[in-house]
Amino acid sequence: MPETLKKVEAGTETPVVAAATTVSEKPRSLWSDAWRDLRRNPFFIVSALLIVFLALVAAAPGLFTSVDPDHADLAKHYLGDPNYGHVFREDWFGYDVQGRSIYSRVLYGARASIIVGVCVTVFVTLLGGFVGMLAGYFGGWLDSLLSRLTDVFFGIPLLLGAIVILNAFTNRTVWSVVVGLGLLGWTQLARVMRGSVITVKQADYVQAAKALGASTSRIMIRHILPNAVAPVIVVATIALGGYIATEATLSFLGIGLPPSTVSWGNDISSGQTVIRTAPHVLFFPSAMLSLTVLAFIMLGDAVRDALDPKLR
Repeated sequence: MPETLKKVEAGTETPVVAAATTVSEKPRSLWSDAWRDLRRNPFFIVSALLIVFLALVAAAPGLFTSVDPDHADLAKHYLGDPNYGHVFREDWFGYDVQGRSIYSRVLYGARASIIVGVCVTVFVTLLGGFVGMLAGYFGGWLDSLLSRLTDVFFGIPLLLGAIVILNAFTNRTVWSVVVGLGLLGWTQLARVMRGSVITVKQADYVQAAKALGASTSRIMIRHILPNAVAPVIVVATIALGGYIATEATLSFLGIGLPPSTVSWGNDISSGQTVIRTAPHVLFFPSAMLSLTVLAFIMLGDAVRDALDPKLR
């Protein structure tokens, strides 16, 4: 036995091979790399904090105001201008035509708008993702049938179609608006998922899973879905802000939520008639709506940059 090897076994000398050997790091996945990039993106941090704040306001508006948004005091009809000297008071944003606190209505209005946006996004993501996965994975006649069905719904303008659908409801609620928007908003996500699945199913690990005898459901759930869902998440995040704006537009037109529901669209509708005499009635719900839509668009852009390898 060589002298060096004897010293190594005796523990008197460090082996050269052992010193050169390094422990290989565990390879990072797409999601871990994306999360690392997101934490370094200031736009993601700002938008995420804003969305968390909006979610808290929608879930518990009573934490920020004790005033009933429907409480009307005609003595405060358009009372003065917004009072910026007192934070978290009912007169901070002024009063509307019926003497209701605009500050309280802006806070409570976040609930209906965010519920509609989130529920519609979940609905269209599940429906569009399911249709797109079936069409992209199986191909053939099923792909042709689902693609033509998608084209039919894609040709219907979202706002116009939602107006037609919602007019069929005698008593419109938040859930009727969700159904109206969800039935027409899934087409874009179906196309995105279909294209992503067609690309992923050609990968070697999918072919290897087929060769090993894995079932179709296992291949789709365990191998294709995790690697094809990233573009869908990006599109859905950006679309969420658009659905909130669409709900406000429908309520503004008097076809969305009923006037008795506290929402930004209803307040914008009532404020546009007095824009010259009391512009603050229109400004604050409009600003809150714009800020919310901007937050989700910024979040979607940040997620897109993190999940797209070409932008790294």
